[in-house]
Amino acid sequence: MARFPRLIIPDRNSHLPMGNTLRIGPMMLWLIISLPLQAQTQAMDEPLHLDPAWLTLIHYQPDKFGNGHTSQADDSEFFLSENGKTSPKAELEATLDAIQKPGGGADHARCRFPARDVWIRKHLDLPAAAIECPDYQEWKNTLNTESVTLVFAASYLNSPSSMFGHTFLRLDPPQEDEKTNLLLANTISYAADAAAHDSEIMFAYRGIFGGYPGITTVQPYYEKIRLYSDIEHRDLWEYKLNLNQQEVDFMLAHAWEIRDRNFDYYFFDENCAYRLLALIDIARPGTDLLGEVSTHAIPSDTVRWVIDKDLVADVHYRPSAATNVAHSLSALPKPNQTLAAAIANGYVAPNSNEVLALPPQERAHLLDATYDYVRYKSEADNWPREFAAPLSHSLLRERSKIDGVAPLEQPAEPEVRDDQGHDTFRISSSAGQLAHREFTQLTFRPAYHDVLDPPAGYRSGAQLQFLRMDARYYTDNDELQLEQLIGVEIRSLSPRNAFFSPLSWQVGFGGRRTDTGYKRVLTPYLEGGTGGSWSLGKRTQAFAIATADVEIDDDLRRGYDAAPGADIGLLHQNDDFSLTAGAKTKAWIVSSQHRQDQVYAKGNWHIGREFSLFAEFTREEHYDRYQSTWQAGFHAYF
Repeated sequence: MARFPRLIIPDRNSHLPMGNTLRIGPMMLWLIISLPLQAQTQAMDEPLHLDPAWLTLIHYQPDKFGNGHTSQADDSEFFLSENGKTSPKAELEATLDAIQKPGGGADHARCRFPARDVWIRKHLDLPAAAIECPDYQEWKNTLNTESVTLVFAASYLNSPSSMFGHTFLRLDPPQEDEKTNLLLANTISYAADAAAHDSEIMFAYRGIFGGYPGITTVQPYYEKIRLYSDIEHRDLWEYKLNLNQQEVDFMLAHAWEIRDRNFDYYFFDENCAYRLLALIDIARPGTDLLGEVSTHAIPSDTVRWVIDKDLVADVHYRPSAATNVAHSLSALPKPNQTLAAAIANGYVAPNSNEVLALPPQERAHLLDATYDYVRYKSEADNWPREFAAPLSHSLLRERSKIDGVAPLEQPAEPEVRDDQGHDTFRISSSAGQLAHREFTQLTFRPAYHDVLDPPAGYRSGAQLQFLRMDARYYTDNDELQLEQLIGVEIRSLSPRNAFFSPLSWQVGFGGRRTDTGYKRVLTPYLEGGTGGSWSLGKRTQAFAIATADVEIDDDLRRGYDAAPGADIGLLHQNDDFSLTAGAKTKAWIVSSQHRQDQVYAKGNWHIGREFSLFAEFTREEHYDRYQSTWQAGFHAYF
C-alpha cells in the first residue's frame, strides 16, 4: 500500500491577498478531502512522532546535546526503520507503513508490535482489521492477566545486583475467590544477562558501565519467591496497581514487543526498577514516572514514586522464610529456645522426657518452630538429607499427637515499609575542629543509608553508601580540601545466636586524607573486614571486625602501605536516635611501620525521617602524637 502524503501545516499568522482567492479554491477543496489522510503522520498541534506517548513507547530520551532523541533500546530487531534508533519520525512512518501491509502471522508488524498497532490506529482512526497472531494470542492467553502487582524484594547486601532491593511485576489472573493461587501467576522482570562465571566484583564493574545486555523475561511467581524469599531471605512487598483492563492489556502488548530484546543494563539508572517504570508509563500515559529519575533509580525510591502518583490500590506483606523462622523461634520462652536448638542439632530427641514434660501448647509451639527451622536450614544451608529428613519426620510425628493447638501466628507487618523509610539522597552541613584547626564541612551522598541514619524501613545493622563526597573549608588559612570521596562503602552487621551464625563484614574503596607524619594527603584506599556481631538487646549489638587496609600514594615511602587491624564497638539504633562507639587499631607494616589507634563516638538525633542532627568525636594516636577531631551538624534527606 502506498504511503500517505505528509501534512505540511501552513503558518497560521500568514495572510493571502484577496486577488488569489479564486486560485486557492481548488487548493482548499483538496485540503478538505485529504485532511484525514494527512493527519496520519502529523497532528494539528504537534508532530505525532513527538507525542510523549510515542516517545515512551519506543523508549526515546532527549539527547543531552542537541534537539534530537535516541532510543534506549539496543537491539536492531526492535526497530522497523534503519534510522529508528535516533529518528522517532522515521520509526513512526516505517511502523505505519508496515502495519497496513496485508498478511498475518508471527513476522507481521502487527503481530510483532501489537502495542504500536493499537496506539497508531487509535490516534489516526485507522480501521482495526482482524489479523491472526497465534503466538501472541497464545502468550497472552497463558498469562491470563486481570491486574498487575508491583513487587519489591528487600535489599540483599550479599549480592551487588540486589544491594538496593529489586522490583518486578506480577501478572495476576482473575480472582474469583480468595482461593486463587497467586503463586502460580507469572511475573515480568528486567535484569542483566550476566555470564554465570562472572564474579560479584566483575558484575559490579560491568553493571556500572553498561557491560551487560538487559533482558525482559517472564517467570512464574513461585520461582521468584523461591529465589528471593526462601534462598536469599528477603521479605517481599506487593503493591497492587490500580490499572484498568485496557491499561493492563496495553502493558502486556508492549511487554510482548520487548521480550528478549536487549536494553543495555546500567546498575545505577537503567536497571530493573527503571524498566518497570517505563512499562507503567506506557500503560497509563501521562504518569511520567521516568521523569522522576535523575542520576539513579533506586528500587525503593521508584516504589515511592509509584505511590505518589496514586497508582497503588493495595499493599500486602510477604515475609521471607528466614523472617518466619526467626519469628517462630523468638516467640518461644528462653529455655524452650535453648531446647529447640538442642533438638535441631541432634542433642535431644523430639520425644525425650524433657520435651514431653512441657504443657501441650508450649510443646506444640516448640515442635512447630523447630520443624520450620530444620526445613529452612535444609533449604538454605543444604543440611544433609540423611540427617534432616528423619528429624523432620520425628518432629511431625510428635506434633500430630497434640490436638487443639493452633500454629503460631505469622510475623506482623512491619510498622514502616521499605518505601516509607528516609529518602536516599543526603546533604550534610557541619562545623568542627581537627587538632586546633577549625573547619566547616559539606557532604553530598547520592545513596543510600548508613547505620546512624533513621533506621525505619532499612535492614538493621546494614550500611551502603555510594559516591559520598566530603569537602572541608579550613578557616585558619582559607583552604578548601576534598576530605573524602567514597566510591562504595558496605557494612553488614548481622547478630549471631544459637540458630543463625551470619558473618558480619565490610568492604569499601575511594580516596581519603591520610597523615604521612608531616602532612595530610589524599590517598586512594581499599579496605575490608570480617567478624561477628552479637545482640545485647532488641536494638543494641556488639561487634568485632578484623580489618585490612591498603593505601596507595607517591607520598608514602614505598608508594603504598598496608595494615591489618581491628574494629570493636557497640551499635544502638532506634527511631529517635542512633549511636555507635568503639575502638580501632591498625598496624601499618610496609612503608611507615607504626600503629594507628583510635577511639570514637558518633550519634544522630532523628527529627522524623527528613532530618537528623549529628555529632562525632575521635581521639587518635598516630606517629606518637595524640590528635582529637570533633564535628557537629545536620543531615537532610531528599
